[in-house]
Amino acid sequence: MSQSNFSSIVSEVRKIYGMEGFIPLHRPVFEGNERQYLVDCIDSNFVSSVGARVTEFEQQVATFTGARFAVATVNGTAALHVALELAGVERDDEVITQALTFIATCNALSYTGAHPVFVDVDRDTMSMSPDALRRFLELHAESREGQLWNKTSGRRIVACVPMHTFGLPGRIEEIAQICEAWGLVLVEDAAESLGSYVGKRHTGTFGQLATLSFNGNKVITTGGGGMIITNDEELAKRAKHLTTTAKVPHPYEFVHDQVGYNYRLPNLNAALGCAQMERLPQFLDIKAQVAAQYAAFFDSIGITFARSREGTQANYWLNAIVLDSLDERNAFLTYTNSKDVMTRPIWRLMTSLEMFKRCQHDGLENSIWLEERVVNLPSSVPDGTMSTFKTGTEK
Repeated sequence: MSQSNFSSIVSEVRKIYGMEGFIPLHRPVFEGNERQYLVDCIDSNFVSSVGARVTEFEQQVATFTGARFAVATVNGTAALHVALELAGVERDDEVITQALTFIATCNALSYTGAHPVFVDVDRDTMSMSPDALRRFLELHAESREGQLWNKTSGRRIVACVPMHTFGLPGRIEEIAQICEAWGLVLVEDAAESLGSYVGKRHTGTFGQLATLSFNGNKVITTGGGGMIITNDEELAKRAKHLTTTAKVPHPYEFVHDQVGYNYRLPNLNAALGCAQMERLPQFLDIKAQVAAQYAAFFDSIGITFARSREGTQANYWLNAIVLDSLDERNAFLTYTNSKDVMTRPIWRLMTSLEMFKRCQHDGLENSIWLEERVVNLPSSVPDGTMSTFKTGTEK
């Protein structure tokens, strides 16, 4: 790609965002009831883990995603840690996941004492490939006395954690079928995919458990925060218990019946989340328009823009393009960031990090190919659009 192409891309980003100066990758938008809800929360004196906004936020997320239950946590990593414990993952077990992911996926897995096993992703979704998962299991797994074992490592394989990369829905239906056939617990890392759908079904509702993130750079934010979602009432009760220090309910006694975690989401953060949820449909509609502008532009200059596959709808949390080579990627990153347009590469593969470089994997051909080529573009809701944009049929 020539430098004139780089320049035209910077110009297009500035056209979309209507601004000079620094353009961040993704920043939050607070143009609704955020301030009022926070003031109300402060006035109530319920600013920590006890407060009505926590329950309200959980109910809003459950309703939006179509999950029966939602349990709020202090961040997405904490949510995934507890979800894996609820899935029955124990020390020295194995969990199959993808190497092309943010570090939080593997950190949460490591908190349980388990070992990640990495399978490849598909190039179009950048998420776990069901074909790669199936091949790995057929080659390395065997069932013994109702449990799945890795013939190569000798460890028990308990769960599978695919991640919906940048909000692009993976082939989760196929993965769910494979997990059911092999007796694996499916835990969806839906941290980046609030507002993404496969057909009419929200991501995170295909497995026994799933987790969401509300970090400051996500589609909606609580500052820091996460959520466990599930359709299983017993798992939801256990999730709430574990994330609130495993305290047995009592008017005044301090009885804890197991080792739990102080992973509770404060009421202040939940108040912010309630206001953000009110605006979520608008955020998603505007982000879809931004993605459509990017797609049309990159089509016109022959660069691949990452789209949701047929039959799915992405939230376009982070827009991404796929360049021709590592050298071109690095030149593009250097140029755009020097022009105050923030871009970033996709994450380094987990297998390139010291903690996970000795973990078993399947070669990761597509993961390596994507690592060398994918770049994220500014993806925020543009300034001023919330006050003028109308959702649905009113557009």
